[in-house]
Amino acid sequence: MAHIALATAGIVLPPLLKVFFERMASHEFNDFFRERKLSDKLLRKLKIALLTVNAVLEDAEDRQFTETSVKDWLDELKGTLYDIEDILDEIATKDFRRTITSKVRHSISASHFVNKIEGEINVAFEILEDLAKQIGVLGLRAGVGGQPLERLPTTSFVEESGIFGRHEDEEAIINSLFSNEASGSEIGVIVIVGMGGIGKTTLAQLVYNDNRVKEHFDLKAWVCVSDPFDVFMVMKTIIEEIGLSTNADSTNLNHLQINLKKMLTGKRFLFVLDDVWDKNNAKWEVLSNALKSGIQGSRVIVTTRDQDVARVVHASATHCITELPKEDCWSLFVKYAFHDGHPDAYPKLEAIGRQIVEKCKGLPLAIKAIGSLLWSKLDVDEWDNVFRSELWDLSVEETGILPALKLSYKYLSSHLKRCFAYCSIFPKDYTFKKEKLVLLWMAEGLLPQPKNKTIEEVGDEYFLALVSRSLFQRSSRNKYIMHDLVSDLAKFISKQFALSLEDDYSHEVRSRTRHFSYYCEKVHLMNFKTFHEAKRLRTILELNFFRNGLFIRRGVQFLLPMRRCLRVLILCYHADIAKLPDSIGKLIHLRYLDLSYTGIERLPDSLCKLCNLQILNLSHCRFLAALPRDTHKLINLRHLNFAETCIKEMPTNLGKLKCLQTLTKFIVGKIDSGSSIGELQTLTNLRGSLSIFGLQNVECPADAKDKNMRDMKYLVELVLEWKLGTNASESHIIVLDSLQPHSNLKSLTINQYGGKSFPNWVGHASFSNIASLRLEYCKFCCSLPPLGQLPSLQDLSIVGLDGVVSIGREFYGSGSSSIKPFVALKFVRFEKMLKWEEWFSFDAENEGGAFPNS
Repeated sequence: MAHIALATAGIVLPPLLKVFFERMASHEFNDFFRERKLSDKLLRKLKIALLTVNAVLEDAEDRQFTETSVKDWLDELKGTLYDIEDILDEIATKDFRRTITSKVRHSISASHFVNKIEGEINVAFEILEDLAKQIGVLGLRAGVGGQPLERLPTTSFVEESGIFGRHEDEEAIINSLFSNEASGSEIGVIVIVGMGGIGKTTLAQLVYNDNRVKEHFDLKAWVCVSDPFDVFMVMKTIIEEIGLSTNADSTNLNHLQINLKKMLTGKRFLFVLDDVWDKNNAKWEVLSNALKSGIQGSRVIVTTRDQDVARVVHASATHCITELPKEDCWSLFVKYAFHDGHPDAYPKLEAIGRQIVEKCKGLPLAIKAIGSLLWSKLDVDEWDNVFRSELWDLSVEETGILPALKLSYKYLSSHLKRCFAYCSIFPKDYTFKKEKLVLLWMAEGLLPQPKNKTIEEVGDEYFLALVSRSLFQRSSRNKYIMHDLVSDLAKFISKQFALSLEDDYSHEVRSRTRHFSYYCEKVHLMNFKTFHEAKRLRTILELNFFRNGLFIRRGVQFLLPMRRCLRVLILCYHADIAKLPDSIGKLIHLRYLDLSYTGIERLPDSLCKLCNLQILNLSHCRFLAALPRDTHKLINLRHLNFAETCIKEMPTNLGKLKCLQTLTKFIVGKIDSGSSIGELQTLTNLRGSLSIFGLQNVECPADAKDKNMRDMKYLVELVLEWKLGTNASESHIIVLDSLQPHSNLKSLTINQYGGKSFPNWVGHASFSNIASLRLEYCKFCCSLPPLGQLPSLQDLSIVGLDGVVSIGREFYGSGSSSIKPFVALKFVRFEKMLKWEEWFSFDAENEGGAFPNS
């Protein structure tokens, strides 16, 4: 059988279909068919069916919002594509395993495996064939749908500089805060009411951060409530927000209520309860009773879409916010759509833009979404296509989704659509970090592998693209959130495939469910048993670290053996998890395993069979003493984190993990035991932080030479640590000299180094990026390196250098006396310098002397 080339010239393929065709043209897939003596007829039919459904995919994406039959067709297609992806992955994995276990590559020959795969391919083809036949019945058309308006931002965040049309609302609410309408023991409750996307949260934030408000109240707290109204969690959040800790395992509501009353006694407080839906009067009474100990003038701001909530919370004032005025809408649109802020330079775009703004009906969220979509685009036709889109004619009541958000989704690239839809796994108001979400995308296969970038870098770009479209919003310094209405859009797209298990247990588990997250403190084992149908589950994601050990321990035992398609398994913060079942090795698709902050004591050897594993997080597993002996077989591993564990020795051959991007620490073993320093030679792609411990075990200093530390140009933080002996060691200076890092380094720590002096690279001016430097307990060193010539050094700590008697001119650097040393230094610390007697100051002729900024 000839090698199958699946030509797709002239056809624009979604990323998943493109991956399919590449995998179907691979040697392992062709070997599978050749060994079974199958004709290429089935492959050709499969290809035709895929191309047929691909041709109408854009039209189906548009019409899914209004036509249930089209939505069902699209969901059936997505489910089948998931299944095909699993088949291809299983073939590649089986072939790969046979390759690495033998010097001669074997073809896939196990008859039971081949029969299984052959049957699954035929089932998938039959479904695709049926879907292709339905295209005419549904009236799906090829070539319909706008091309994505692709842009990737150059900055990490779209700055929120300027809020329009809410100054009067802000002043009115602030006046209510300072009024005396509430008297006696009554709490002054101000309710902000408005429809979704109108700007209730933004208005509350303006008030909350106003300097007058900050000065007026003793205590402030912000609580995102959502649905359902959990009194326990609201009280717990308030206590933590005002700077006090709570017992993470406490479930005693009465205890929390008493503590909160004590904390508020004699204090004037302001609490914001954002996004309240629940109208249960009893819940509000429990909370309000705890708040009555505050002094008169204390206030609570509640934001809600429901006027009846104001009645339940006994509002002293209700402020209904309406749509933005026309000109404020236009100003907001200009901020997001015109990169130079001058629409008058583009009269045709301005004319269309004003008509688009009218369609947004005064909703800031809609205006930001559409403005972000059109940002810096100067093509009149592109703007006109957005204005004339039929999606504007769909009411919010029909689908629950704002037309502007539908358009924003419509014009995403196919890659971004998949990444955005995956976020439906997050409950409303869940905050997430960019780094973790990118790793989730990578593990799920949503990110392509480019030639000149890492997968993680592509993920960063996709994330920032979604930020720039206002689909993700910054909630704090390093966390993001999706607006409720944006979350509704993601859940509409993926409701058949993603499930977040919350307190009400009302969600139905389907055979199509692929992604599962749990986010509550009251989940019981019975909920896991409902997952019998979800045989192809891909994601198990814990979101809120609730530590219900019995639940998760039994849940793992129940779920893992039957979930062979799992790609993501996150079980962090469960102290009761002490071991994993050996069946973990059967999860051949697994890419992401997070056991951080668990009580895991030992990892099964079968873990090393997971040749597709990319992320292994074991940080803060304080009872874990060793990595499996065959860890080096995880050759696709990109991120290995075992910081804050009891691991004292690393297995050998870790240098074979050439894909590693993150390795939090490396432990040099003794001769004939553990990893040698030479293992680092091939790990040149490491980035972020790296700590190297056990450098006293480098018996032969020559072993440390030429280990390519200078090639690790992505490292930003490096810790080098010895275990100090009783005498100075000449070998230490050779080892340290050989470990010279790349000049891109930003932070350096040298701990318990036993040499009498530092090599020339420490303090060399070529390390122009170093901002933080620590020399700690290097007790045999007699002099300091020329640290004054590091131009970016801001934070310097020198501790326990017992051998230093005098600090002289060498400390400032040997450059021209006209150049000030330590020009950027802000913080400097000397501590435990037992023999230090004198310090020669810098040349007095220089204005300002040394440490001009410290």
